[in-house]
Amino acid sequence: MATPDAVINPDGVPTPGTPGATGTFTYRINSDLEIICYDISLSGVTPPFQSPAKTATHVHQAAAGQAGPPRLAFPNPEDDGSGRLVSSGCLQGPFTTGVVTNGADTGAGFTLAQIEADPSSFATDTHTTASPAGAVRGQLTAIPVGGVETGAGGTAQDAEGGTALLSVTGLGALAAAGAVAVRRRATTGA
Repeated sequence: MATPDAVINPDGVPTPGTPGATGTFTYRINSDLEIICYDISLSGVTPPFQSPAKTATHVHQAAAGQAGPPRLAFPNPEDDGSGRLVSSGCLQGPFTTGVVTNGADTGAGFTLAQIEADPSSFATDTHTTASPAGAVRGQLTAIPVGGVETGAGGTAQDAEGGTALLSVTGLGALAAAGAVAVRRRATTGA
């Protein structure tokens, strides 16, 4: 679960987010096609959203306790009528964030295979006017495979089945709030 106590400002300093807020970020990745699908749900977060990026909801290349550039920008969640803010859909690379550093967009050259290679080097968050450093933040972490119930409507398979899973959790959280399913196409030799 993404939480306000995991927020880090751009200078790398822990900065409390929105008190009492939580977020669930569920990502499904196909790195062969550079497609990421997302289901984001926020509770206790109050818009308006604010960020120098094209949206205020991101995956940053940032290890736990560290700041880092956004690599993916997702549509900001909207009220679903129950007070929860939600956003769902899919994006296909090449990815852009709208943040330019050293003359290049921070999404330029980023591939979803980078998340596969080291999910703990990435965090997800959302930013608001009241909490510009972030309302909530959660770290991506690997979850076991081999028939483990994912909580995302399916069961993880072993690596030979072609699926690896990652979860999005807040620092210190005890349970995964979401999952990143990574699907790779099987290749055959000729």
